[in-house]
Amino acid sequence: MATPAVIIADEIQPVKRERLAGAGGVYNARSLSRSRVPGDGRSASRSSNERSEQTGDFEDGDGWQRDDGRKKQVFKGTTLLWLAYQSTGVIYGDIGTSPLYVYSSTFTEEPNYNDVLQVLSLIIWSLTIMVTLKYVGIVLRADNEGEGGTFSCYSLLTRYANITERDPREAQLIKMERHKTQDLHRPNQTIRSRIEKSKFTRGLLKVVGVLAVSMVMADGVLTPAQSVLGAVQGLIVVKPDISSQTVVGATCGILVALFLIQPLGTTKLANTFAPIVILWLAFNAAFGIYNLANFDHSVLKAFSPYYAIHFFMEKKTHGWRMLGGVLLAFTGVEALFADLGAFSMRAIQISWMCYCYPCLLLAYIGQAAYISAHPDAYSNPFFNSVPPGMLYPSLIVAVLAAIVASQAIITATFQLISQIMKLSYCPQVKIVHTSKTFHGQLYVPFLNWLLMLGTILVTCVYSNTTRLGNAYGVCVMFVTFFDTCMVTLVSLLVWRLSPFLVFIPWLFFATVDGLYLSSSLVKVPDGAWFTLTISGILACVFLLWRFGKENQWRAEAEDRFRPSSLITKDPDGKACLTERWGGGALSSIRGLGIYFDKTGVLTPTVFTQFVSKFGAIPEVMVFFHLHPVEAPSVAGDERYVISRLGAIPGCYRLTVRHGFMDEVISPDLAALIYAQVRKFIIRQAGGHPLPEDVDVDENNNVSLSTSFDRALKDRITLTASAKFSGDVDYTGYETGHSDAEKGNDHGPPELRDKVVRAELARLDRSYASKVMYVIGKEQMKIKPGTHIFRRIVLTTFLWIRENTRAKIANLRLAMDRVVEVGFVKDI
Repeated sequence: MATPAVIIADEIQPVKRERLAGAGGVYNARSLSRSRVPGDGRSASRSSNERSEQTGDFEDGDGWQRDDGRKKQVFKGTTLLWLAYQSTGVIYGDIGTSPLYVYSSTFTEEPNYNDVLQVLSLIIWSLTIMVTLKYVGIVLRADNEGEGGTFSCYSLLTRYANITERDPREAQLIKMERHKTQDLHRPNQTIRSRIEKSKFTRGLLKVVGVLAVSMVMADGVLTPAQSVLGAVQGLIVVKPDISSQTVVGATCGILVALFLIQPLGTTKLANTFAPIVILWLAFNAAFGIYNLANFDHSVLKAFSPYYAIHFFMEKKTHGWRMLGGVLLAFTGVEALFADLGAFSMRAIQISWMCYCYPCLLLAYIGQAAYISAHPDAYSNPFFNSVPPGMLYPSLIVAVLAAIVASQAIITATFQLISQIMKLSYCPQVKIVHTSKTFHGQLYVPFLNWLLMLGTILVTCVYSNTTRLGNAYGVCVMFVTFFDTCMVTLVSLLVWRLSPFLVFIPWLFFATVDGLYLSSSLVKVPDGAWFTLTISGILACVFLLWRFGKENQWRAEAEDRFRPSSLITKDPDGKACLTERWGGGALSSIRGLGIYFDKTGVLTPTVFTQFVSKFGAIPEVMVFFHLHPVEAPSVAGDERYVISRLGAIPGCYRLTVRHGFMDEVISPDLAALIYAQVRKFIIRQAGGHPLPEDVDVDENNNVSLSTSFDRALKDRITLTASAKFSGDVDYTGYETGHSDAEKGNDHGPPELRDKVVRAELARLDRSYASKVMYVIGKEQMKIKPGTHIFRRIVLTTFLWIRENTRAKIANLRLAMDRVVEVGFVKDI
């Protein structure tokens, strides 16, 4: 299936008729095989065009701003059921394979009947409280426009409370919905006010959000290694003489294959993995019913919380330590929340409540029934309790299920990295949206290969699941505790619930989280230090990047002002600098200057630096801004938004809005900009744009046809013969119109007005004369007198920034037309 494409910038060639092929538009590549390309940026009527241009003088540049941020998708009917089916293949691999090892990780010796009953009760109520009640019932509702995870809760809070600074480029994608003070209960007002005023609290929330992301990513390194290594080690049941080197080698090969197929996208992987997980859970449910019927159905008494409570009363400290094994029954629940953006709340609720939850309950109950009759079976509860004749089929399905179990955490890490990038906690990396239907399904190439290297390294170093298991579980419990606290704040500040209604549920869930968390911390000396160290390093990197970006924004803030603050007119009507910038007349440069504007509002920094340094301005200027939209593609009449900046003669702002499935690919960016600005001038004059039929040949080469192309070629030919030395006499209007249309009285409306004729002539003359792509090259240096710790942090940030930011080569412009304006900012 072809990828939609935004025709913006590719390689630039000398302007010829055949090279105008990609000059004009944002096209959907799915249509490139047809003879005409819909959505070429033209409009059928004046009314539709008015939606994509600004008729007034928008100095601030915010006339193009719309609600372009992420919007929550709501699915119904068969689409919802399909999504629930997909979620089964991705989300429940980790939770679903826990029956392989929960009992063996909890018991250290043969248990008696009472021990089995109490542990089973703990497992049943842990799944019910931690997964069903807490996450599926409550936490999933705390989504940020469909996105899940602890950091999404933090992002949601930043929309309802003033607790963070924002990147000017991303601010336009954020929909602020802060409740009015009078709409909150008085206690809620007090809580919000104290959070907003307390620098410590704001910082703590930031650290918690980042730590949660880091811990899930640390588990993302460990979980694939744990699950796949455990699956391969399961083959020892059939062939006990398999060597350790063979197990590790096979595991690494499977891991490489697992990460190599990630570019296929969540939908394809989920559709492939879902039958495996569904079959695995069906096996567990069926075996559970078989064991319950044939061995000891009295274990059903474990549904009573009496046995779970007596577990602590009888075993005390030893029972508290055993919780480290019980919590493995719901590891992966943090990924369930983080994967929300790839699916939906309803889909996850349906798949959990209607299938996964009942199957897991039957699995644990059936294993308990078998262990109560065969206490020595606790060491390998699943395979020991398999009905006669089902060992080999169940072994095959178990291996496959364990292999795909890591998909939940891999998908979760993709979701989380995209979230922290939106709030500038991470350098920009490439994100690929893999589905046009489900907007939240992502693939991050850089992170995918990084995870692959990490998991292979961990597999080779640890080499067995026992050592890996010691590092497992601590991060999960930290994240669940963070989720409890974050969702509590969401309920107070976003849902506006009374603190008196929220306190008891928070205390209950926090107590349960605290019990499991404190028990898992016992593993820190035995291996959990590894994941905590990884998460700590990642959190430091994220916080360092955010700290550097905040300092960068403050340094750049002085360049954010209205164009009229930079340029004014002298008594003779000529452009000059304002007194703030030293005054003085500005000379005119023949040609079209295209200034790349990263924010799309106010005055681009590169333009300020160019004008103040050279004391000159191009004859025609365009502030060019690429604006991402949280949608697969953008409708043709909504893509280009143009406004005229009256404070600067001959200056326009062109914003190109593009979706996440669009790709930037145009042979001649200048031709695109020229065509769009010219159409804008004509429409503003009440005329009609020249026809721009777009033809596509058998090789998918897009070309502008008919009179517009001929007119453009004619004007360039005139330039070559120096006929554009003065104003163009548009009474000739060499565009193929009939003789009756060439006179001023009877010609097109846009040519009857002298001002419009002069504006078109100036645009044509400047484009035909010379094109300059003016790009800023910002260097940053640390202010003298900065204390040593801050200097070290900022130096590290600047090094990362210099080695990760996009280079000019990535724009693929004709380098002979590029002008780089260097400038230095102190941070």
